[in-house]
Amino acid sequence: MSTAPRTPALQSAGVLVFRRLGGLELLLGHMGGPFWARKQDGAWSVPKGLLEPGEDAMTAARREFTEETGLPLPEGALLPLGDVRTAAGKTVTVWALEADPEVDAFSPGTFPLEWPPRSGRTIQVPEIDVLRWVAADEAVALLTTAQRPLVARLSAMLGAD
Repeated sequence: MSTAPRTPALQSAGVLVFRRLGGLELLLGHMGGPFWARKQDGAWSVPKGLLEPGEDAMTAARREFTEETGLPLPEGALLPLGDVRTAAGKTVTVWALEADPEVDAFSPGTFPLEWPPRSGRTIQVPEIDVLRWVAADEAVALLTTAQRPLVARLSAMLGAD
């Protein structure tokens, strides 16, 4: 096992906000941009993003929640859910936070994207185009494949499985 620090481009971090209102609900974002526009299953994510050089994962997770949603990260204890690994080899470190933020003020960050590919034309794309509460059982299908284990980890941590 390597102890070398991960390259920031290969590591993301995020916060999975959850609430318990008659059942476990997770605050998920639908990934923005033309590629994801007509997709549902596998097109939702925990608000997360890349670590900046020299930044630790928890700091990045806090920053990325606000950058991706436009909402302040609610106060509370961050519970470690551990890492998941994407098919592209990126490590995503995630914490859970129990809170019930007002999502009506959702205002996503954007990023430039060349679209259509190889066209030379750049458009601004929202990082997340929809932010909503999702029941835990529904979240398993909606989340990207790599992030699906986070639902079981959170449920086990809460004794809700």
